[in-house]
Amino acid sequence: MAKFIADIDVMPMKALLDPQGKAVSASMKNLGLPEIDNVRIGKHICLEIEAPTKELAAIKLDEACKKLLCNQIMEFYEFKLTLVD
Repeated sequence: MAKFIADIDVMPMKALLDPQGKAVSASMKNLGLPEIDNVRIGKHICLEIEAPTKELAAIKLDEACKKLLCNQIMEFYEFKLTLVD
C-alpha cells in the first residue's frame, strides 16, 4: 500500500453567482486595489489516502468528492495526488 497526499480545490461553478467573492471584489476597490476584480471564493481540502496504486487512489478520491466533499449542483472540483516518500 502506498500513501498519497491529496490536494482538492472546490470552487463555485462559473455560471453561478458568488456573493462572497463579489463582496471581496468590492472591498478591494475600497482598499485602494481596484486592479483586483472577479474574485471567486472556494475551499481547499488536504487529506491522506492509502491505496495500492495512484489510479485506485484517484478513483476513491473522486468518489469522496462526489459523495461528500463537493456539492456538484453548485460546485466543481479538481485534485492532485502526490506520493508520500
